[in-house]
Amino acid sequence: MSFLKSLFGGRKAADNKPAGPLKSIEHNGFTIHATPYQDGGQWQLCGVVEKTIEGELKSHRFVRADRFPGQGEAVDFTLVKGQQLVDQQGEAVFG
Repeated sequence: MSFLKSLFGGRKAADNKPAGPLKSIEHNGFTIHATPYQDGGQWQLCGVVEKTIEGELKSHRFVRADRFPGQGEAVDFTLVKGQQLVDQQGEAVFG
């Protein structure tokens, strides 16, 4: 990739897409997946909250403005934010 393309945002669209869960935890009957992605040299907080309700798997993707220099930090904070989301909204997160 040339210098000018990188300077003016010429990166591939796939560069800022989550590749898949890097770590998952169970919290209050929900599964939280950390799926941070790299954007602009930093890791963007991103995750998915899932729960099976009446036989149907429901999921909610969340992205926050928080960015981190390392992938590990982004994963840890994503799981904390996911827990807060579950604690505050519960199943309403899917509606």
